[in-house]
Amino acid sequence: MPFHCTICGEESTRICVWCTKDTCANHLCAKCGRCSDCCECEVPLEERVHAAAPPVEEPTPMPGEPAPPVEEPTPMPGEPPVPEPEAVPVESAPLEPEVQA
Repeated sequence: MPFHCTICGEESTRICVWCTKDTCANHLCAKCGRCSDCCECEVPLEERVHAAAPPVEEPTPMPGEPAPPVEEPTPMPGEPPVPEPEAVPVESAPLEPEVQA
């Protein structure tokens, strides 16, 4: 469900940190994070015309070309790498309980 800027009606993905209204990048202050209705900064907003961004598609490999390897994500700076869990063999349980006569 797309959200729309409460000031101009353009599609938005951000909200004002003060009033929590949906706000496009045109009406959101980079300094304080508030919409142009709530912002008290002395920085004028620039009028920009937004064009819809084209959808991002993964490139398809050429016929006969191997698929590119999937790279592991780079860990955040200052965080230790997460170790891979070790494989633990699973013991199978008996299908029916033993009945003692």
